[in-house]
Amino acid sequence: MTNIPETGRSPRVQIRLVVIQVLVLSLLGTLGGRLWYLQIREGDQYAKEASGNHVQQVVQPAVRGSILDARGVPLADNETRLVVSASRTELLKMKDDGKAVLTKLAGVLGMDAEEVQQKVRLCDAETPQPCWNGSPYQPIPITDEATAKQALQIRERAEDFPGITAEPQALRRYPSPGKANTAQVLGYLSPVTDEEITKAQDTSSPYLRSDMVGRSGLERQYDKQLRGKAGVTRYEVDNLGRVIGEAEADPAQPGANLVTSIDSRVQRIAEYELNEAMKEARKQHDRNTNRNYEADSGAVVVMEAKTGRVVAMASNPTYDPNAWVGGISAKDYANLTGKKSNYPLLNRAIQGQSAPGSIFKVIPTAAAIQAGYSFEGPYNCSSSYSIGGQVFKNFESQNHGPISLGRALEVSCDTVFYALAHEEWKRDGGNKPKKNADDWFYKTAHQFGLGEETGIDLPNEVTGRVPDRQWKLDYWTANKDAWCKYGKKDGTYAEKIAYENCLEGNRLRAGDSVNYSIGQGDTLVTPIQMATIYAAISNGGTLYDPTVGKAVISPDGKTVTEIEPKAHGKLPTSKKTLAQIDEALEGVATRGTAAWRFGGWPQDEIPMHAKTGTAEVYGKQTTSWFATYTKDYSIVMTISQGGTGSGASGPAVRNIYNALYGVSEDGEIDKKKALLSTPQKNLPKVRTDGTITSPKISKDPAKDRVSPSPDARATTPQDGGPADPQQTGTLPSPENTNRETRRRHRRRRGGTGTGKGLRRAAS
Repeated sequence: MTNIPETGRSPRVQIRLVVIQVLVLSLLGTLGGRLWYLQIREGDQYAKEASGNHVQQVVQPAVRGSILDARGVPLADNETRLVVSASRTELLKMKDDGKAVLTKLAGVLGMDAEEVQQKVRLCDAETPQPCWNGSPYQPIPITDEATAKQALQIRERAEDFPGITAEPQALRRYPSPGKANTAQVLGYLSPVTDEEITKAQDTSSPYLRSDMVGRSGLERQYDKQLRGKAGVTRYEVDNLGRVIGEAEADPAQPGANLVTSIDSRVQRIAEYELNEAMKEARKQHDRNTNRNYEADSGAVVVMEAKTGRVVAMASNPTYDPNAWVGGISAKDYANLTGKKSNYPLLNRAIQGQSAPGSIFKVIPTAAAIQAGYSFEGPYNCSSSYSIGGQVFKNFESQNHGPISLGRALEVSCDTVFYALAHEEWKRDGGNKPKKNADDWFYKTAHQFGLGEETGIDLPNEVTGRVPDRQWKLDYWTANKDAWCKYGKKDGTYAEKIAYENCLEGNRLRAGDSVNYSIGQGDTLVTPIQMATIYAAISNGGTLYDPTVGKAVISPDGKTVTEIEPKAHGKLPTSKKTLAQIDEALEGVATRGTAAWRFGGWPQDEIPMHAKTGTAEVYGKQTTSWFATYTKDYSIVMTISQGGTGSGASGPAVRNIYNALYGVSEDGEIDKKKALLSTPQKNLPKVRTDGTITSPKISKDPAKDRVSPSPDARATTPQDGGPADPQQTGTLPSPENTNRETRRRHRRRRGGTGTGKGLRRAAS
């Protein structure tokens, strides 16, 4: 046997040892590097996450503050209800994602199984309502109308309903005191979204995942004050989820209470009268379209003239804000957002915009004075006015002869304003405008606050539109390609309009200015804008920011922050001119186009001022406008496709004034029946415990109103002149029907380009 020298194995062993050593050292280096990365470089972050994994939060929602009317009556508050909720996290742990449990739950609650399942799905761009747009980690409410028996069934059979809870919770309530709905003013709540949480996390008012936030109206505008601060208790737990101690607790802080300037009694009357006026309008025959008026929407604003505070604001169609409480059903959501229901979520007092018709004429009146014309005139109120072969008719072709601007307002003489607007258009250079044209008629509208927000403390207000030169240019630039593609020289009426707009839609033409002078053409206003303007005429010229909020009161009642009225401008008129316009508008109510609606009004004690308006809109029935004021209030009402101003809106506005001042149809004033003969100045009394006193609410709203006479709602289209007091409430004779009948197919412009055609104002 040959002995192999020991040194013969030595190189291979050494190589193996070296390789093993390298591997060991590499592993140790890698492990050390990883430990350094985890413990040194990212140590703080992982320590923080590890700590978080052992702390669980229990959120106690804050009680949301109440929204009160000016007397302390709750318009929005809270009530305890039995709420059945589902934990999406627990449901997803089940094999069928909890469908069987939800189906069983639907049977107990008497609900549709599909609707229950829809409520727990998460909202996204492709998921329609109903769905959950809050945090997926919070309990999702299924219903807030569970009975005690249903809640007991769920709790006693907990093994059959994993992930389902039934417990009392404080939920929002909209009590509609005295049947005052106030829906669009109040708004509604829905769960906070992850995006909102992220956006607000570094602000002074961050959100918790359990928060409900305001989505519209006062609930949104004053959300920060009303929301309060949720309580959070943090518990230390072990890795098995067992509580091992309480780490920290922040008590819940209830939200503040908001006192508004709304008077729920007046609000109820405003809503009722608007609805009744629309119902009555639908009974009236429109000879232009040969069908009854549609009266598809409307709005009314009651405002304090000296402060801009809103006493009542109604929009129709309306809805029940309680539909959002506890999650909204698919049927309710479709009704609130669908075209068929005409979008009741819209607050048409601040978001509804249309041509104002003749209530706009106070603005060209002031513009004419600024341009150097005399108030006294005389100006020829002819039966018609011609521009380039196009004839613009006056109301019923009436000729009043030489009159003043004041008388032109009283009888709503269109041709006086046509002539003034045309003359100013020519002074500014006509189709070849001067570089720095005065444009008094347009400039004055901006000075009156049109074309911009009034500043009301409600979200999503629209600006309306003043169709001046800059707007014309911008609008043409945005639409010229479509006009040029669609327009035809010898096509339909719409195609001819598009053809002309393609060629010269950037020009401010004579017809544009003429239509504009009577509140037609492309002019758009909102009811809140016109209420602000007429309030300014009443108070001596101050344009106030309309306000609904009056004061914010802390939960304990110790801190009261009043919301003072603020002005955003002055009317561009002298005291003399303002007094002349004021006198003319009083004449409208006593001997002009609104006189037949104010027969028997106690004019000596409560001077009434008014302006009627009937605006034409291409493709639709006429829009009714009625603007009024006294020394205390401004009231403006509009009804889309409702007919004439005094015919459709006049009776309703008169009845609101009757209720405010306690005036009977024969003109007698009963102060005991007056709801608010002078604006409410004082705030409701706060008790020592922080609660706010409020009066008892009548269960019968009819007791809070002055009933109109049987003839008060009879309508007639005689907006162009005073009706015979003996004929008030009777049907109109054929020769006194509205002027649209004889103008139905009249074109407003030809080859000379004189305006927007078929759009103009009645008085």
